Amino acid sequence: MDDAEGQIAREIAREQTYADRLYARLDELIIQVERNLDQIQASQHASTHQNRSERDAFMALYEDRLALLRSVARSVVFGRLDMDDGARHYIGRIGLFTPEREQLLVDWRAPAAAAFYRATSAERLEVRLRRHLINRGRSVVGLEDDVLDQAVLEEADHDVVLQGEGALLAAVSGKRTGRMGDIVATIQGEQDRIIRSENRGVLVVQGGPGTGKTAVALHRAAYLLYTHRRRLEHTGVLIMAPTTGFLRYIERVLPGLGESGVVMLTPGELFPGIETFLHDEDDVARIKGDIAMSTLLSRAVKQRQVVPRADIRLRIDGTPLTLSREIIAAARREARASHKPHNAARAVFVRAAMDRLVEKYEKALRAQGHTVVPEDRPDLLSDLRNDPEIKRHLNLAWLPYTPQGFLKILLARPDRLREAAPRSLAGSVDLLVRPKDSPWTIEDVPLLDEVAELLGEDAAPAEAKARDDAERRQADVDYARKVIENIDTSGIIRAEDLADQVGHIRDGRTLAERASAERSWTYGHVVVDEAQEHSPMSWRALMRRAPTKSFTVVGDVAQTSSAGGTDSWTAALSPYIQDRLQVEHLTVNYRTPSRIMDRAVAMAQAHDLPVTEVSSVREGERDPLLERTEPAQLTQRTVEAAHAVHQERLGRLAVIVAEERVRPLAAALRAREDLPAVGVGSAGVDDEIAVMTAQDAKGLEFDAVVIVEPAELIDAHGAGDLYVAMSRPTQHLGIVHARELPAGVDG
Repeated sequence: MDDAEGQIAREIAREQTYADRLYARLDELIIQVERNLDQIQASQHASTHQNRSERDAFMALYEDRLALLRSVARSVVFGRLDMDDGARHYIGRIGLFTPEREQLLVDWRAPAAAAFYRATSAERLEVRLRRHLINRGRSVVGLEDDVLDQAVLEEADHDVVLQGEGALLAAVSGKRTGRMGDIVATIQGEQDRIIRSENRGVLVVQGGPGTGKTAVALHRAAYLLYTHRRRLEHTGVLIMAPTTGFLRYIERVLPGLGESGVVMLTPGELFPGIETFLHDEDDVARIKGDIAMSTLLSRAVKQRQVVPRADIRLRIDGTPLTLSREIIAAARREARASHKPHNAARAVFVRAAMDRLVEKYEKALRAQGHTVVPEDRPDLLSDLRNDPEIKRHLNLAWLPYTPQGFLKILLARPDRLREAAPRSLAGSVDLLVRPKDSPWTIEDVPLLDEVAELLGEDAAPAEAKARDDAERRQADVDYARKVIENIDTSGIIRAEDLADQVGHIRDGRTLAERASAERSWTYGHVVVDEAQEHSPMSWRALMRRAPTKSFTVVGDVAQTSSAGGTDSWTAALSPYIQDRLQVEHLTVNYRTPSRIMDRAVAMAQAHDLPVTEVSSVREGERDPLLERTEPAQLTQRTVEAAHAVHQERLGRLAVIVAEERVRPLAAALRAREDLPAVGVGSAGVDDEIAVMTAQDAKGLEFDAVVIVEPAELIDAHGAGDLYVAMSRPTQHLGIVHARELPAGVDG
C-alpha cells in the first residue's frame, strides 16, 4: 500500500471510529425509547378514559420518535466541518447528544450546519475544511475533502483526502429506485440558500429539468418544520403534487428527514369528499381555469336569490296574508348587505322577511277584530315559521345549497350559465354544459372550492368550538405536566406534545385526516410542485389554504402542458401577494447528461418555449438514439427498443407516448415474456418498465426513456410535453418514430 492509499485508509478508519460512536448512541436511544414504550404498555391498566388517552398519547409519541430513529439508523452521518476556532462539527440527518448533552451530531437543518452547504473558498464562513463521508450502510467507505483554508495542507495534524468519487456524482450516477431519496448529503450552495430562505411570502423556485426543484421544496418543508415547529405543528404543511404516482415517488423523503407533519394531496383531492384523476378536454379546461369563472359563479349564486314575479297569497289559520315581492326584495337587500356567504346570509334573509311579514300578519289579525299585543309576537312568528307554504316560498327565494349540488345543476343548465357569464366568457360557456351525473374532473375542483366559499356555512358553531378547543388544550397542557412528572423522566416528551397527542387521540384522527376532511383548514405553509400547471382558478383555491401566503412554489414555465397553466409567475401570483413574490433560479442539472439535455433544449428553443438555461454536471456516455420505422411497425419496434434497454441492465425505463397509445403499448410489452412487469401511468413508478404520458412523467426520473412518436406529444399538449419527456432520463434516451421528427429533436 503506497503512502496515499495508507493515508486514505487511516482517515477512513478514524471516521469509522467516530461513526461507530454515533451509531452506538443511536442504538442506546432506540433501546431507551423501546423500553419507555414497553413500560407504558405494561404499567397503564387503562381503567378510565383518561388513562387510555394518556397511554395512547405516550405510545404515539414514542412510536413517532422510534420511527424517526430507525429511519436514520443505517446512514446517520455524512459530513464534517473543521472550523477556524478549532471546533469540529459532524453533520447528519438528525441531531445527537450524549446523556450529558454534549453534541455529537448536528442536524442538517440547524444553523450550525448551513456552512456545510454554503462555504466556498471565496467565502469560507470560518470553515477550514469540509469533509464528505461516503457511506455504505453504517460503514464509511470513502472520503472527499474540500480545503477552504490552504494552511490546512501544511499542518501535521490534518490528513487531507484530495481524491474520491464525490457524494454528488455518486448520487446522480446511481440507478433509480422508483423512490426519491433525500439529498441532505449532497445539497449544493444554491439549493441550500433556497431551503433556508427566511422569506415569509411566496418563494418561487424556477428551474429547468433535473435541477432538484422537488428535492429542494421537500427539504425546505422539513427545514421549516424544524425551525418553526411551534408555528407549524398544529396547522401542518400541505404538499400539492401533480399525480398520485408522484406522491408515491416522494413519500419516503420527508420521513427520512425526520418529519411527518405533512399533508400530501393531488389537485383532484383538494376538495374534501372528492377524489378524481380525470381531466377535461383542453378547450373546457381552459375556460374552467379562467379567472372570469369566479365572476360567473358569483353571479350564478346571486341569481339563486330570487324575487318572485308576483305576490304570494297565503292563508294562516283562516287569516288572509300576502307575502309580497316587496317584502322578499327588502329581505334580500338586507341579507346581501350583511356580506355573508349565501347559506349564512339565508338566516338574515329569513329573519328579515319574517320581521316584515309578522307586522302584516298583526295588521291582518287586528283588521279581523283580534286583539294583538307585543307579547304575542313570538307566538305569531312561530306560527309563520312553521307554516309549510311560507317555508316553501322562502326556500324558493333563497334555497340553501351544497357546493356539489349547486355546481352539478349549474353545469347542466345552459340558460343559467349564459345568464351568469361575464362578457369575456359569453361566447364559450356552452362548452361547459354536461349531464348532471357526469363525473367530477380535476378542473372542477377549484370551481367547487369557489362555490363553497360563495355558499359558506353558519360560522357560529365553529366559533364556539374554537373557544372550547382553546380552553380544553390549556387544561390538557396543565394536566400533561403533572403526568410527565410521574411517568417520563427521559426528557424526550414535552407537556405540549403530550397534550397535543391527547387531543389527537380524543379526536381520533391524524392531522392529515383532519386537514383533508375540512375545506376551511388553513396550513402554516404550502408547497406546490409542478406549479406551472395550475390555472388562475386553481391558485385562488390554493391561496385560501394559507391565509399568511407562506408558499414554496416550484416549477418550470417551459414545461407547462395544462391548457389553463401559466407562462409567467408574476401574472399567476401577483394578484394574491402583490410584492411578496421572490423568484429564485436553479441552474445546475443534476439528472440529465448534457448529451441528452442539449438536444432537449434545442427542441424547446425551436418551439419558442421560455427555457431556463441549465448546466449539466455530467456529459454522459450516450447520444440520443433516433430510430425511424414504418407506421405499421411502430409498436413492435418500440417493444424491441425496450427489450434492448432491459438487456443492457440500464435500470428503470419509462416508455412515454401519447395517451391513446398507453394501453395498447403496455399490452404489447406485457406480451413479451422476457420482459419484467410493466406498469401504466404515474403509478408505474414502482415497476421496472412503465408506459405513461408526458404528463404522468412530470417530476419523475428514470435511468432510461424511450419516446414514441414525439410529434404526437406536441399535437396533444404542445412542445412542453416533449421537453418534459426528453429531460427525464439519467442515462439513455431513445426515440422511435414514423412521422417526421419535430424541429430541434435531430440536433
